[in-house]
Amino acid sequence: MSQNNEFGQPVGEALPDWQPRPHPGRETLEGRLCRLEPLRAEHAEALFAAYQLAEDTRAWTWLLREPDTDVESYRAWVQSVVTLQDPIHFAVIDKQSGQPVGTLALMRIDSKNGVVEVGHVHFSPLLSRTPMSTEAQWLLMRYAFDTLGYRRYEWKCNSLNEPSRRAALRMGFQYEGHFRQALVIKGHNRDTDWFSIIDQEWPEVDGAMRKWLAADNFTADGKQRTSLESWRQPKG
Repeated sequence: MSQNNEFGQPVGEALPDWQPRPHPGRETLEGRLCRLEPLRAEHAEALFAAYQLAEDTRAWTWLLREPDTDVESYRAWVQSVVTLQDPIHFAVIDKQSGQPVGTLALMRIDSKNGVVEVGHVHFSPLLSRTPMSTEAQWLLMRYAFDTLGYRRYEWKCNSLNEPSRRAALRMGFQYEGHFRQALVIKGHNRDTDWFSIIDQEWPEVDGAMRKWLAADNFTADGKQRTSLESWRQPKG
């Protein structure tokens, strides 16, 4: 609730106990279907092979990088990012196969204000559009909110990337706005759409994801019984 100062000006809700939050670390995060591990050079070969299962390179369209043409170039990229403090990249490990099947990262880390963004999401065909992909996102959200105590978790994407926009809304992110001519990517203009989840929304988002990810929400052939959106309360 907004408050006023001695001049009668609105200054926003007081946060007298707020302290800067810890910087995310290279932690291993365990789920039922997958595990997030800090990205390492040892993951490169299996990840490259997983990405090569795609019929074409359309999954690279929205990424900042061009597709890697051989495992050596992909390994070189992995080695260039594994020690960065921002972004911090994670490999998604399929617990059934034990193999990495995609990556995502925490980035634009603002520990002073408790704000972090998920980005660099690159899921192979072995991960994309599976329950495991949702669990991977949930594990990182839970780490940010429940372990580190962050107040705001962001999702940004090219405004033309409709699959990414749908994914954000499905998982409970709130649309915040359209930032025109935000970037120049691969020789093209990029307008960016912003989404977020804040700490007061997290319990509902978390609860819905836990219910959706539960084993009994899926049939024997892996089809969902109840959609993720249905587990959240309707907005007024």
